[in-house]
Amino acid sequence: MTEKQLEKERKKQEKLKAERQRLYIMTEYERKYPEYSFICGIDEAGRGPLAGPVCAGAVILPKDCEILYLNDSKKLSEKRRDALYDEIKEKAIAWAVGFVDEKRIDEINILQATYEAMREAINNLSQKPDILLNDALIIPEVNIPQEEIIKGDAKSVSIAAASIMAKVTRDRLMAQYDEKYPQYGFAKHKGYGTKQHIEAIKQFGPCPIHRMTFIGKFI
Repeated sequence: MTEKQLEKERKKQEKLKAERQRLYIMTEYERKYPEYSFICGIDEAGRGPLAGPVCAGAVILPKDCEILYLNDSKKLSEKRRDALYDEIKEKAIAWAVGFVDEKRIDEINILQATYEAMREAINNLSQKPDILLNDALIIPEVNIPQEEIIKGDAKSVSIAAASIMAKVTRDRLMAQYDEKYPQYGFAKHKGYGTKQHIEAIKQFGPCPIHRMTFIGKFI
């Protein structure tokens, strides 16, 4: 190898070492429970948008699982999220998602709908978890030990994985809705309250997937 190639390889190995150190720090909560075999991360996507469902992800990773660049889904590019989504599906012991649609959100409010989506995701798992690591909340009506971790999607590999599964699944659904309701731009903003989206609501009125309790002031 030339000196230039050796330097490139050295930098590559340094970056890899730094990434593995970052991931090790993100297993702090998983390492806290050596007595449990099935530690499940829980997170949601879609609490804030004006349209579409709220989606929850649940992921159980093997204890020795390494998924490089795993992180809070909001900190990743769409391309990276899609690649990680596929890797998580491949490596996870179990994963699942749960949805609660806009009509149910309007009926019971977004927090209760988030809890419902999380319970559905847990119930959809092929392996029952020993403990749940949740991003910033405790889920009612669940008979499994839970730990609430503030900003957990940036602190726990299990929660980060769940956040990616939830967000990618929801984003793909919103892209499908864009084909049905192209005037709102759902593929671009995923239902969030962007200027373009709000102007479309004012121009065209709500469509069937809008959350009426969220858009009342715009119509």
